[in-house]
Amino acid sequence: MTNHTTAGNGAPVTGRPAVRIGALTAALLAACVAFQLNASMLSPVLVTMAKDLHTDDATIGLSQTLFFTLAALFSLFLPRLSDIVGRKRVLVGMLAVMLVGSVVAALAVNVPMLFAGRIIQGVAGPVVPICLLMLRAEITDPKRYGAAMGLLTAVNGGIAGIDALAGGWLATSFGFRSVFWVIAAVAVVAVVMVVVWGVDSRPSAGTSMDWWGVLPLVVSIGALLTACNEAGKLGSANWALVIGGAVVAILAFAVFWWLEDRIREPLIPTRYLRRRSTWALLLTTLLTMTGVFAVVNGLVTSLAQNTTVGFSMQADLTSLAFLTPYALVGWLVGPFAGRLAPTLGYRFMLRIGLAGSIVGTLLMAFVGVHSLPVLIAATVLIGITYAGIANIMLNGLGIVLSPADNPGFLPGLNAGAFNLGAGLSFAALPALQVALGATSGSGQATTTGYSGGMLLGAAITIGALAVSFLIPRPSDAETPSGRSSTSTTGSDTAHGPTTTRKQHA
Repeated sequence: MTNHTTAGNGAPVTGRPAVRIGALTAALLAACVAFQLNASMLSPVLVTMAKDLHTDDATIGLSQTLFFTLAALFSLFLPRLSDIVGRKRVLVGMLAVMLVGSVVAALAVNVPMLFAGRIIQGVAGPVVPICLLMLRAEITDPKRYGAAMGLLTAVNGGIAGIDALAGGWLATSFGFRSVFWVIAAVAVVAVVMVVVWGVDSRPSAGTSMDWWGVLPLVVSIGALLTACNEAGKLGSANWALVIGGAVVAILAFAVFWWLEDRIREPLIPTRYLRRRSTWALLLTTLLTMTGVFAVVNGLVTSLAQNTTVGFSMQADLTSLAFLTPYALVGWLVGPFAGRLAPTLGYRFMLRIGLAGSIVGTLLMAFVGVHSLPVLIAATVLIGITYAGIANIMLNGLGIVLSPADNPGFLPGLNAGAFNLGAGLSFAALPALQVALGATSGSGQATTTGYSGGMLLGAAITIGALAVSFLIPRPSDAETPSGRSSTSTTGSDTAHGPTTTRKQHA
């Protein structure tokens, strides 16, 4: 049996023997796991890293911000490059670079060397969207694709809790460097699996890569990130740098827009940027990540290990009590949420996830900061609603709303929004926690800062829920019968990319 896959515009992409979907899914899952370890496995290790490198939590938190910033920048153009030169080739290259970064971080003897390793690791930012694009090219049934998508994207919440547990145990027993060596080992396994079982696809073969457009777009988003990160320092912020970064971001984006209107094969046609299916999704993703990510991965783990106003837990116990159940329930719920999305609706499922995340964050802020059982229960609730539902839907919408003639652009921008939001979350929420939470008027240490950071996260997530009502329905991906209609348009009626298969015995 031979598969001939064509892009939504009818152009042939490949002709090859029938793909072993199970093996491909396993390889792509390994790639997603390798990338996710860079975030979730390190969350319970941040305190240990600060102690071992003789610095403070805020400085080590900056290493997370740097990682997510670089991941956001490379996510802007690597998915589109993969459309042109081959998704398998780009995925293998990203994993190899991430491996180098992991080794550099494992050998770090000071903070600058750690920062260098984390920056190199950030090149692998768009691993998940490229994996989903590869999977989409092989699975056309909406429900079957939804389940596989849920499995892969559930990794964004953690590897069934094993990563956080292992990270905490390794940091407590062997120091933070052992965590990076484990990440490097997993990256090696992922590279081998993708090389052996990965299937290449080049829906835009023959198209020229718009490097002129890449440059101002990266400068714009990079300047914006710099400004936001500096503003997150609040009282100690250099506001001249904040204003300067914002001005540079606006000017660079204006240059990008001007170029895209004049280049024959633009990175992102401006008509796509004007669509609600683009900007509403990206804004929802950005706000969701900013509001949720550092709550569990930053504030909760810090509070748990705080010996003054927290629960005085060790890193490994923190992982076991919080991050493991959070990731485990997300891993379990994700495939079911993905399978339900074509029937119940991606947007409906997304709003359920966002609403539940808001409830969980408010519960933490008002009750959980004083009660360990409530804090654990609220963390599990967010694991279900964010990691298991909202995260899955946001990733899925990036794929199904993307236009057929430029399938990599929206998943790439959406991945950038994920990483940008994560970086902003670590810049804003802990900064407010530090600003509000030093001492009370009587000189007693309080949990006010933690509550303030969580309330800020809840407010931002409420904004994400409001914006989600502007996302158009992905009609091609939502049919009760499980069949997607064939359409080659990408309008605000949200007809996503279509893949046509012809099978010959």
